[in-house]
Amino acid sequence: MTITQGETLVTEIRQLDAKGSGQAAVWRENEHGNPKKLKLTIPQTLPGEKVRVTVDRPDRRRRKAIPEEILEAHPERVVPPCPHFDRCGGCVWQHWDYTGQLKQKTDHVKQAIAAQGFAPDLVHDTIGMEQPWHYRNKMEFTFAPDGSLGLHEQGNFRKIISLESCLIAGKEMVTAAMEVANWVKDHQLKGYDKDTHEGLLRHLMVRQSFATGEMMLALFATKAPTGDLEQAVSDLTARINEKFSQVKSLLWLENTQWADRTQSEHTHVLAGRDFIYDEMAGYRFRLWFDTFFQTNPTQAQKLVELALEMGQPKETEKMIDLFCGVGTFSLPFASRVEKLAGIEIVETSIESAKRNAKDNGISNTYFLAKDARKGIDQVLESFGNPELLLLDPPRSGAGGKVMRKIGRSKPERIVYVSCNPDTFATDIKELEPFGYTLKAVQPVDLFPHTVHVECVAQLILSDESNPTA
Repeated sequence: MTITQGETLVTEIRQLDAKGSGQAAVWRENEHGNPKKLKLTIPQTLPGEKVRVTVDRPDRRRRKAIPEEILEAHPERVVPPCPHFDRCGGCVWQHWDYTGQLKQKTDHVKQAIAAQGFAPDLVHDTIGMEQPWHYRNKMEFTFAPDGSLGLHEQGNFRKIISLESCLIAGKEMVTAAMEVANWVKDHQLKGYDKDTHEGLLRHLMVRQSFATGEMMLALFATKAPTGDLEQAVSDLTARINEKFSQVKSLLWLENTQWADRTQSEHTHVLAGRDFIYDEMAGYRFRLWFDTFFQTNPTQAQKLVELALEMGQPKETEKMIDLFCGVGTFSLPFASRVEKLAGIEIVETSIESAKRNAKDNGISNTYFLAKDARKGIDQVLESFGNPELLLLDPPRSGAGGKVMRKIGRSKPERIVYVSCNPDTFATDIKELEPFGYTLKAVQPVDLFPHTVHVECVAQLILSDESNPTA
């Protein structure tokens, strides 16, 4: 017998999946009378809880169930403070006491490296935040077809939950976003419909430097802010200038592509400049709408401090910063080594890194716009083997070919900054044949109330018998 739509069940949560939802299972007899285990995905539940659920999507391989009642609660369960938590997809763990979240993240990292044969006791306890709210310096909100502004519904990319507050974004950012939302309502503007590909407004990006206070508001729309939009756009500019002196960049970005991305074909500066200034570890950075920069400045500062501590840079050494971005790690390290080469595939990020180095009076850097695998070869040919190498790859990791190139280049010390413990573990496994020893892994929580966790790890070259794998 299969599970039917709307059926109510009682089950126990066994574990959490990669997205932070509870997992459970029920046994049913199939058409032959044999028992069959049917898996359930149950959001907003915690391991060990007994819950009554209603099956929402029985036709899927991993069936989704809606928790109707918590019959036996986890001791760390708390009341979510956000009024939108039940439906909004921005957070998944507001119902979990923060200390429990941190322990889960530590355990995740330990399990990831243990699966690759590393000792789990190399992992320190996750460094959390004293105040794990209003920590984000960048948010991307989406407009619904009716013009309301919000975030995607949990598990439903096509439905937008209209928001009146957001407890993970900076407070001033939320206030500014709500002003834009009111402006849209006052002028009865329509949002973009992903099914019909009609409508005007697609996204609102808000980013603010917690160090300088400067804010950027970037509206993504399907046409230029001219013609019949001039009066409405003029009103928006006047409202923002009057109420938000900290907005130093008000942008209108044209995006006519069907792909649901915050991209721009034409950028119109409605007020101020097309970038804002931010600071990290004592260095100043320029941020454009498409600049990648750590979204939790408080914890990102700790990442830089940990990387410096583990890297032990010396003024006589050469260093490579792989996946360097706009130079978040490059600049603090460049001030402490003889010379530094940064490699990044995104050309605009490399141009920003060069400009940021110049703005901060740093002249011993060389930045190369190339993919990591080819970029290492080019840098090693002209630069020589580094004593120190830092890498901060995307969630997909660096990959075996890149890691083996790193191993063959024989840096004495490697600092690996990761946003994905699983790909991190498989990557560093590639370094073992080259004589590298994992010394320490320090998880850092940059995204409270989500499943994500960052790590900073130290690897030391301990065996000079370096195979050419």
